[in-house]
Amino acid sequence: MLVLGLGILFIGGFSSAFPQPKTYINRIINIEITSFGLLLVMLYYNETLALVTFIAVTVITTFVLVRVIERREAA
Repeated sequence: MLVLGLGILFIGGFSSAFPQPKTYINRIINIEITSFGLLLVMLYYNETLALVTFIAVTVITTFVLVRVIERREAA
């Protein structure tokens, strides 16, 4: 589970840094994939830590990217 989580984490991080269609929706999806990889890595260590980390990462990244999308559309 650790190797699978690290693989998803690195692939998701790379695809978030260099998305093919450079849209914000694509970046949000790629960050969600990355956070799922982080969840698998944390599940290897502790279930409670995994769930709290997954919820925190998902909420923060979604909030930040939605604000960026709103500012881009307003400009």
